[in-house]
Amino acid sequence: MAKLVMQLDELSCPSCMQKIQAGVSQQAGVESVKVLFNASKVKTEYDETTTNPEQLTQVVTDLGYNVKSVKVK
Repeated sequence: MAKLVMQLDELSCPSCMQKIQAGVSQQAGVESVKVLFNASKVKTEYDETTTNPEQLTQVVTDLGYNVKSVKVK
């Protein structure tokens, strides 16, 4: 199980948080998603044999959010 932390531009409302959580959760291989509204971060645990940081970042970008940085742990 790998961990990914994405730093986003500032989130403007709680519905943004829900939209991101729902979108990333639907990606195959994602085990957990936590969106930190005040910190504008998305923390994800995923199966690296099924998905990867690029795919997860693309999901967030496709939802209309700017990913400023990505850390794989």
